[in-house]
Amino acid sequence: MGVFLFFGAAMAGFAGTTLLWRGTRLDRAWALNPTAYIELSAFGRWIGIPFLALSAALVAAGIGWFLRRRWGWNLAVIIIGIQLAGDLLSFFRGEWFRGALGAGIAATILLLLLSPRVRGAFGAGRS
Repeated sequence: MGVFLFFGAAMAGFAGTTLLWRGTRLDRAWALNPTAYIELSAFGRWIGIPFLALSAALVAAGIGWFLRRRWGWNLAVIIIGIQLAGDLLSFFRGEWFRGALGAGIAATILLLLLSPRVRGAFGAGRS
C-alpha cells in the first residue's frame, strides 16, 4: 500500500507540474490520456495546485504507512474513501464502466484497509 501511495504521489505531482508549467517536453506524457488533459486544461493552469496538494498528502500517507503510524493509516483511509466517492459520482453521472471499475477497486482497497488485521498493524497508542 505504501508503494501505491508513493506512486500516486508521483503521478499527481507530475500532473500538477505539467498543468502549472505548460509547453515543456513533459507535456508529451499527456498523450496517454489526452481527454483528461483537455478537461483539466479548461480549468486553467492553476488546477495544478490541487494536484500538488494531493501529491503532498499521498507522500505523507506513504511515510505514515511505512512507519506504521495510525495517522498514516487514517490518511490512507480518507484518501481512498474520497477516491471511492469520486468514482461513484462518475458512475452516477453516466461514466458507467470507468465509474464501476474505479469504485470496485477503491472499495476493495478500502475493505482491505479496514480489515482487523491491517487496522491491528496500526494499533492505537502509536501516533
